[in-house]
Amino acid sequence: MITNSAASVATDIRDIKPPVEIPNGWEWVSATLATLAVIALVFLVWRWWQKRRSLMPVAPPVPAHVRARQKLAEALALIGQPKPFAIAVSDAARTYLEERFTFRAPERTTEEFLRELSGTDLLLPEQKDSLGNFLASCDLVKFAKYEPRESELRGLHSSAVRLVDETIPQMEPVMNKEEQIVNRKS
Repeated sequence: MITNSAASVATDIRDIKPPVEIPNGWEWVSATLATLAVIALVFLVWRWWQKRRSLMPVAPPVPAHVRARQKLAEALALIGQPKPFAIAVSDAARTYLEERFTFRAPERTTEEFLRELSGTDLLLPEQKDSLGNFLASCDLVKFAKYEPRESELRGLHSSAVRLVDETIPQMEPVMNKEEQIVNRKS
């Protein structure tokens, strides 16, 4: 029996438990400070980037009449295809009118557009008539499957170019200092 109790005592012995870690009250402070440092660094980099971006020169926007002339020049490549040509010329003119006069043109039908345009003083009466004829001719090609000759298509193109040329904003003359002084005295 002695051997039984010695065996039971031998299985009853266990190893020492590892030490229990006592939490340090300063760990959360260091984690919070590290997080704040990262946030501050991100904020400083963002501010530096914004300042640098604001100092970069911005290219001046291309005026509406220049873009319209470019689109009309590109449309000439389609003169052999009446429908795509008429669409390109009409879109160039409508987009120009929208950009130049902030007048919503591309989303409207021709009738809606001309009706609203007639109630404004954005264009001269002759220009409104010419624009109405131009858009009606474009609509014939686009929707009625009319196949005009090349001379008629060139006429549409020249009408659009004329509209752009007639409505280019006029630059005010810049006065030098002497002229400004004379004008103030008047």
